[in-house]
Amino acid sequence: MKIGKQLLLICLLLTFFGARAQQGINVTGTVSDAMGPLPGASVVVKGTTKGTQTDFDGNYELSGVQPDAILIFSYIGFSTQEISVDGRTDISLTLQEDTQALDEVVVIGYGTQKKSDLTGSIATVKAEEIEKTPAANVMQSLQGKVSGVQIVSAGSPGDSPTVRIRGVGTYGDATNVLYVVDGMFYSNIDFLNPKDIKTVNVLKDASSSAIYGVRAANGVIIIETKDGALNQKPVIEYDGYTGVQVAQNVVKMANAEQFVTMANESGSAADVQFVLNAMQRYGRSRVNPNIPDVNTDWYDEIMRQGIIQNHSLSATGGGENVSYSLGTNYFSQEGLLDMKNEYERFNIRAKVDANLSDNIKVGVNNIFSNATQYRPENSAWFKAYFAVPIIPVIDPLNTAADPTPYSNAQLLGYRGTQNPFPDMEFNNNRLKIRKILTSVYLQMFFFDGKVNYKSTYNHDFSSLEERYVNLPYLLGNNVERISQITRVQNNFSNQIWDNTITYTDSYGDHDLTVLLGSSYRDESRNTFRATGQDITGIDLETSWFLDFANGESFINNVGESGNRFYGLSFFGRVSYDFKDRYLLYATMRADGSSKFTLDPWGYFPSVGAGWVISQEPFMENNSVFDFLKLRASWGKLGNDNVSASAGSNTIQVIQAALDDQPAEGVVSTNVFSNNTWEVIEEMNFGLNAVFFDNQLSLDADYYIRDTENAILPVFVPIVNLFVDTNAGVIRNQGLELNLNWTKQVSDDFNYTIGANFTTLKNKATQLPDPGYIDGGTAEFRQRTQLGGPLFAFYGYETTGVYQNQAQIEADPAVTSADVVPGDLIYKDQNGDNIIDDDDRVIIGSILPDFTFGGNVGVDYRNWGFSMNFYGQIGNQILNRKRGEVIFTNDTNMDADLAINRWHGEGTSNTYPSSAGLRKGWNQRLSNFWVEDGDFFRIQNIQLSYTILGDKLGGNMPDTKLTLTAERPFTFFDYNGFNPEVPDGVDRQTYPVPAVYTLGVNVKF
Repeated sequence: MKIGKQLLLICLLLTFFGARAQQGINVTGTVSDAMGPLPGASVVVKGTTKGTQTDFDGNYELSGVQPDAILIFSYIGFSTQEISVDGRTDISLTLQEDTQALDEVVVIGYGTQKKSDLTGSIATVKAEEIEKTPAANVMQSLQGKVSGVQIVSAGSPGDSPTVRIRGVGTYGDATNVLYVVDGMFYSNIDFLNPKDIKTVNVLKDASSSAIYGVRAANGVIIIETKDGALNQKPVIEYDGYTGVQVAQNVVKMANAEQFVTMANESGSAADVQFVLNAMQRYGRSRVNPNIPDVNTDWYDEIMRQGIIQNHSLSATGGGENVSYSLGTNYFSQEGLLDMKNEYERFNIRAKVDANLSDNIKVGVNNIFSNATQYRPENSAWFKAYFAVPIIPVIDPLNTAADPTPYSNAQLLGYRGTQNPFPDMEFNNNRLKIRKILTSVYLQMFFFDGKVNYKSTYNHDFSSLEERYVNLPYLLGNNVERISQITRVQNNFSNQIWDNTITYTDSYGDHDLTVLLGSSYRDESRNTFRATGQDITGIDLETSWFLDFANGESFINNVGESGNRFYGLSFFGRVSYDFKDRYLLYATMRADGSSKFTLDPWGYFPSVGAGWVISQEPFMENNSVFDFLKLRASWGKLGNDNVSASAGSNTIQVIQAALDDQPAEGVVSTNVFSNNTWEVIEEMNFGLNAVFFDNQLSLDADYYIRDTENAILPVFVPIVNLFVDTNAGVIRNQGLELNLNWTKQVSDDFNYTIGANFTTLKNKATQLPDPGYIDGGTAEFRQRTQLGGPLFAFYGYETTGVYQNQAQIEADPAVTSADVVPGDLIYKDQNGDNIIDDDDRVIIGSILPDFTFGGNVGVDYRNWGFSMNFYGQIGNQILNRKRGEVIFTNDTNMDADLAINRWHGEGTSNTYPSSAGLRKGWNQRLSNFWVEDGDFFRIQNIQLSYTILGDKLGGNMPDTKLTLTAERPFTFFDYNGFNPEVPDGVDRQTYPVPAVYTLGVNVKF
């Protein structure tokens, strides 16, 4: 984009070469709190870009200050103060603590606003909370800390957690939240070093998010990175940790004795023969001669403890007119699968701001990120669950295997090899991710700072190179006789140019802010894919490229695709308050998108109002409320991250007559939809209260959020296919509560206790005929039906297990002679004495009814202790990995099934018999396969100690030591590694480990 490049060049030149001396006086002083000097406090000349921060001793110095200027002193957690200079050269003061930080400034779309003036629902998480979590992705640190936000952990190194704000309102895959990092839009933030982040602001309601229009349909998360400060000496900071990851809640699989018992009870001659063959090949156990002398715990064989480490080095500071924040970071994490399964990332960040004059400011922010992810071999992960315990890892007798004599269950009579180790040794999936992110801006102030113009250009270039290598090997029927490389190259280029004009002024009791702006975006993607085979000299680590000159090596899988979209937007915002008592907030955004040719423009308004009751005269003498505010908001959002047009073409062969002779021809049928925006409309009602001398705070929100024109798969009979089109309405509604208590007991001791709670009700309120949409698979069906939640499990309800033949004969719904004791009992929902498709019902939702979290923090002198917890209630998980075992046969099963199976009258009224597990009657999707996903987790425990530099003598820096346990305990009943499953279907979810680290932070 030509204009963007020009702006980039101008800003860079101005940043590094522009400076102008200012006339005025020098002002110095010290900023303190009740306990002494306050380092890092902000001192700004009102209406200008001139400012600085206090040093370690709370001292500051400002030059070129006009004698009649006003200085603004602020610090997070303290009330902001404005002081007239009046010609003085020494101004010192003590800031008063504001425990609830109601005067704290919160970042909103294209600007800031005082927390006390907010009319929408915005949650803020600060750097000190983020830094407690040892993770590559900052969103992992928010789990359990923000009501209304569900974060589903990802265990595999480099994978991003799933983030949902106020439920799921889109049927397809376009459910990503919008991340805004220093003004640039992203769909994920894997490239960010959590240590570089200053604050995270979550915009939950439509009123707060509407200024971002079509990108904000699933919520907005605004992230500020750390800045430098004017007139600040350089501060060098090292922060790092290293630790170990340990698999939790490892699924117990049936051991050799349990497996043999199940095999003998199965009624399968093949199973019995398999056990006999194993005993003949590997010998009999001396402890129990009825089982083979092998008892392999496959999870124990393939898993390991993984090392995690993180090292960050940063420098911040500034001179009279230029401030800077520089940083570099190295992060490394091994996976739990004992193969090349790891993630490594290296970051460099440079952020520079410069005042060219009192009224002109420029800046540049660059981030370079280079990451390599070795993904786990999923087939190995699956096989470890399926593999029987009576074969070893290595079988010296298997001389036909090449190059390694791994064991092979086929040699004993089963269909699959089962051994996961060949997949781990001879396959490799490597992804290289490179990002270059550039943001430059020019800001100009007019009319004593009341009006400012800001132009910002952002460019995100990302390159993803994926390479999947298969080496040749031989193991029974599972054979890779030739080498193969699949290479996928994705290039992304996203550009945004924003221009805003902001007017801010006060007229007596009236405060007014008006914003007008425009935004242009250009997004493009290019993908190249090719697969080559039988390539000589192939190697797992170094083979990156394909020989395009050798056409014979390709297997008909070479292709290239791409797309490019444009968007133009205009927006505005008005924020008004009267006497800090009556609040009004309104936005309007018009979005144009090249994705929609039929109706390219969408219009998204919002409005919010607030009443600060505690400012009313009749509240002056109340002894309960320090602050009390009621608020309400309404807004509309758009979603253009959906299929802009969808369709189908079918060709049907027909017979006809031509010149009285039979002839064959074809008829082509085209069906296309002209889709338009998904529109999200939301009402939000909220309350903010602070009690008991600013020690207790309560935030509450109730919302109703409707996705209108939802893109749904609609069946078109003429082509006998589903076509995506605007056809439904999806509703999410719920209640969010946050409660926090903070107590300063003495100068040496304080503590904090907090809790949050969220309810969620998700349902489809409008669907096309016949009133439901089916998904999933034929065996494991999911259904979205009118009045029900999205993607619900749709199957049969069991009421127990048949204990004897008399019980079967007394049940009129049993019409098959194959049903025997030990089989499941299905409820005849419609009472027609037939168990068929009409008896299916909704048997579970993938979304929880409730989520909750909490924290406890204690600080005593130099010691600090904190603990966070998190949990959810009401969702269900389809244990599909268990279902695959049953459908596949010839496999092991988990110990819970083996131990609790029915094996005689009265032994179980929940699980069928071993023989029953192999029958179609018991293999239907039912609540037998669907389990509760409730869990409670101790999310984080941290103990810290700060060694003060002055205690060590000389000019030694302060040093903080930390011991952290992340996810040390998780309590749940689900039969799997992890109850956090993003889509509710556990196909063998990668375990989320417990992490134990030792950290150190040093500032120079």
